[in-house]
Parts: sequence; structure tokens; C-alpha cells
Amino acid sequence: MFGQVLTALVSFFILQASPSVVWKAVVNHVEGNQYQLVVNGVVAQDYYVHPMADEYVGTLLQVEPGEGVSVSGDPKEEFTPSDYKGEMVVTGTYVLKQDLVVTGSGKLTVNGTVTWSACSGDFCGMPEDYEFSVPVGIPGQAGNDASDGWAGSNGPSRLWSLILEAILWGFLMLLTPCVFPMVPMTVSFFLKQSDTPAKGRFNAFMYGLFIVLLYTVPICLIIGLTWAAGGSAVTADIFNWLSTHWLPNILFFVIFMVFAASFFGAFEITLPASWTTKADAKSSKGGLLGVFFLALTLVLVSFSCTGPIVGTVLIKSTQGEFWTPMVTMLAFSIAFALPFTLLAFFPSILKKLPKSGGWLNSVKVVLGFIEIALGLKFLSTADQTYHWHILDREVYLAIWIVCFALLGLYLLGKIRFKHDTPLEYLSVGRLALVIIDFAFVVYLIPGMWGAPLKALSGYLPPLETQDFVLTPGTLAPQAAPSTVSIYGSEVKLPHGLTGYSSLEDGIAAAAEQGKKVFVDITGHGCVNCREMEARVWSDPRVLQRLQDNYVIVSLYVDDKTRLPQEKWVTTESGKVLKDVGRVNSKLVLERFGVNSQPNYFLLDAEGKTLSGPRGYNLDTDAFVKFLDLL
Repeated sequence: MFGQVLTALVSFFILQASPSVVWKAVVNHVEGNQYQLVVNGVVAQDYYVHPMADEYVGTLLQVEPGEGVSVSGDPKEEFTPSDYKGEMVVTGTYVLKQDLVVTGSGKLTVNGTVTWSACSGDFCGMPEDYEFSVPVGIPGQAGNDASDGWAGSNGPSRLWSLILEAILWGFLMLLTPCVFPMVPMTVSFFLKQSDTPAKGRFNAFMYGLFIVLLYTVPICLIIGLTWAAGGSAVTADIFNWLSTHWLPNILFFVIFMVFAASFFGAFEITLPASWTTKADAKSSKGGLLGVFFLALTLVLVSFSCTGPIVGTVLIKSTQGEFWTPMVTMLAFSIAFALPFTLLAFFPSILKKLPKSGGWLNSVKVVLGFIEIALGLKFLSTADQTYHWHILDREVYLAIWIVCFALLGLYLLGKIRFKHDTPLEYLSVGRLALVIIDFAFVVYLIPGMWGAPLKALSGYLPPLETQDFVLTPGTLAPQAAPSTVSIYGSEVKLPHGLTGYSSLEDGIAAAAEQGKKVFVDITGHGCVNCREMEARVWSDPRVLQRLQDNYVIVSLYVDDKTRLPQEKWVTTESGKVLKDVGRVNSKLVLERFGVNSQPNYFLLDAEGKTLSGPRGYNLDTDAFVKFLDLL
């Protein structure tokens, strides 16, 4: 009995370690208005699944055709049957098909789900789902691809912004007091170790590569082990939890404040001295082993400065997709390693570098002020998601204004910290930084009275959270708008717009008013959503169309407001969804086939999809055309 249980448990974990079936869905044109949905599956080795005919654990294909597309007949399947203890099962290639009839034109999609239970030996795992949203390419018409700006998400643009930020942090690390002094040691090592120019160049290249690997490999291993233990869905759930739940956001905020205190000189964040001592001792060895330990020594010694920044990069990137932390850490490590690699290639550059001095600690303090500003974003995300109202827009702005004003005074030498040296005079470079800093403070101040501050729209809390806004022409304060989390009620939206937080209520209102429905799939922690609202929605042409032609429905997918029990939703797997965000996430995935924000759809008064999705795109003219297509 014990052996059977143990075997079942082992089988269970094997099933969870890798995908049991890899699916891919396409829609093929047959003839005329006849099309066929084809879902190709490859069953992994040592697994099998049950065909559709099995009453209890058979594979199920559910198709939800969109507007202008209908199903024809029942789903079909193609496979080479295998026999297991007298039972027909599917191994190898598994193809599911559904005939379609297309009666519409333009951009059409077919959504659906494949549900199956994978088995290995005598043990079968829990049901798994593959959800798809496939464009229907109509011959002779404009395609359903994303090249015309209709489709898309905030993924690529956000990833590139994180990569750029990681690169800048990587270069900036050279100017910190625990990294810059490593430069002479690097040059001295390679002058001694390079018997020939070719060997010196090879060692220099390997030095940079080792630095990159020492930063990147650990995070890749952590994410890889997480994925291996629970699959990509579990990893995605972890990242979603990290980006929206109050606990990790508050923890990240505290970590940022600790990092800032360290940069201000309150204490040093260091690794055990024995680690650096052993690594440094082994770096004196020749060959690649010595090069590796020199790179390890650099990584360990510089940890007190790079540790907080590495934490910053990783924490921010956890709000992205599966690959985001690995890619951003790779970008950071390459930028960090590049100066040392170049110095190893060309040691003569050392003569042109500035001497170490008090300016290095100044760099560290400046980073401390930046850490405070960046850390507030995590507290703000938790505040908006759970509607605590402790960090509304004017409070957030007030802290930023004070923070950057103090930074300006520090750069002027009016404030000194523990390890600073007295400032004898103001250099031209420092003066330039002071001007930039105080100009930024001046830019922030009007935001206290409702200025949109479009350049920072993605980082600040939304304007509707501000208690005091001076309306142009009246200069009268407006009352704070109602929260967007009250499920099924009218809500206040940016720029004086109103809408609904329930799709059903929005469709009913549209039918009553003779308007169409504008579906806004958004999130409180969505940076690109705030940018779209500040830069695109604010355009008078867009505002006029949204006010006159549409009923707006804003579906927040990260709202943690608890729903009354009668609003709870139970998934097919038996999981009960109890808050607004989870219910909305399920709704938009099943109804619209998207799982990213922002995304916009246009519906008629009966709830039928007319156009969309339209994702993150700051082209206002294109957005006006999107609204005018009806």
C-alpha cells in the first residue's frame, strides 16, 4: 500500500514538472465561407490522454466563436489509438478540429479552450486547460495581425523600458564607492597576467563573461526551479501575486527604504568577510580560474553598492512576464561588466579616469534619494489595489517634491551625511545637476493642484485619487471621486468621465442610452494604463467621443475588493474567485481572450464585439480612428 501511494506521489510530481501536452491553434480557410479550426497537440513521452469519447476524463474542445463566425457540426479528433490495459488512449500527435462558417468581415477571432487530464502509468493528474484566441484570416481583406496597431499589450514596451533602465543602472554602478576602487586592481591583474596581447584579450573577454554569469545564472536557476516545480502557470501566478498583493508590495517598499538608509550611511549591507577573502586569495592563481575568482571578488566586494540596485532591478521586473527578470538582469550585468572588460582590454584608459574621493559617496547618496522615490511606487500599488487611501496623488507628490528638493540642497552642499567631505566649491557638472533637479521640483509643484504631469503619468497615482483639483475657469476644488472598486455601480474615471465597473450594467446602460460600449481592461498597478489615460484619453477628440458615443466599462483585473458571496464565481476546476480582480480576470480571458492591460474593445448595445483588441499605443490619431470606425 505504501509503495503504491509513493508511486502515485512520484508520478504526480513528474506530471507537474513539464507540460504533458503542447498545443497550438490555427484557423485554416477551406473554401468560400467555410473555415476550420485546427488545434494540434503533441503528447509528451511517457504520458497519455483520453479521447473525446471517454465520458469521465475525455479531452474536451470548447469553441466560442466571435461576431461573424459560427460553428458547424461537432468537434472532431484525429490520432493513432494506443491501448492501455484494454482501454483506448492517445499518445504522440493529437489533432482536434472544428468546422466554422464565417458570415462577417473585418477582424474576426475564435476563442476556445482544450481541457484534458494527462496520465502516466495508473495515475492521472488534475484537469489542465489550454486557452486560445485565434484570428480568422479572410482572403482578400486586411489581416488580423497586430501590425496595424490594433492588437498588442504592454509587454514589449515595458520590457524594453526595463532593459534600458537596467543598462543605465549597470553603467552607473561604476561610479559608486565600493565599485570604482576595484578598477586599479582589475588593471593591475591583467597587466601581470597577459603574456601576449591575444591572451590578454581572451582573458579580458572571459572576465566580462564571468561577471555576467555570476549575476544572471542565479536568477535563472531560481525561476527555472520554480517553473520545473509547478509549470509556467504557477510561475505566472507567483509573478502576478508579487505585482498585485499587498504583502510583497509592502515588503518591496520596506526593502527600498532600507537600501536608501544604507546609501545615506546608516549602515553597510555587506556579505560575510570570509567570502571575499577566500575569493580574493584564489584570484591570484593564473589562467581562467584566476580570472573567474577575480570576477567573483568584484561581485562580492561591490555587493554593498550593487546589492540594492540588483534588488531594485529584480523587484521591478517581477511585474513583467516569465522571462523579464532574466532578461533585465542580463542587461544589467552586461552594462556593469562592460567598463571592466574595456579596462582589461585597454589598461591605458585608467590614466584618464578621475581619482577616487568624496564624489563617490555623493553618488551613493544621490542613489539613496532615487531609491526613496522609486520605492513609493510599490506602496502606491498596494494602496490603490486595496483602496486604503493613505497615499493618494497629492500625498505621493508632496513626498516626491520634498525628496527631490532635499536632493537639490544636498547637491548644493547645504546638507551633509555621515561619510561626506565638505564641499569647497560647486563644480559646473554639479551645478548642472542642481538645475535639473530643481527644474524637476518646479515641474512637480503644479501637480498638487491637479496638473496632469503627463511625463510621469505611469508612476503617479491616478488623478481621480486627488482630493484637491483646481478646475480651469472656476478654480474651485472638486470633491474626491468615488472608488472604482464598487462592483456593479457607476464609477468616476479620469478627466471627468463616468462609467461602470460591471460589464452587465454597462451594456444595460448603453441599450437605454442608445450608445455603444467602450470596454477598458485595466489595472491599478498598470503603468501603461495610466499613460494611455494621461496622454491619449486626455485629447479633446477622444474625450468628446467617449462622452458622447460610448458607455465606458472599466474592468480592473487586480482589484482586491471582496465581493458579496452571491457574486463569487467558481471555475471549472472548483476554485472559488472571491474578489473583483480575479472575477474580472476570468471574464476578460473568457469573453475577450486577453490577459494583459491595457486592452480596449468596442461592443454594441447587445454586448457583441464590434472591434478590438486595441492595446498600448500612444498614437492619438489612431485611437480616434479606432473610436470612429462605427
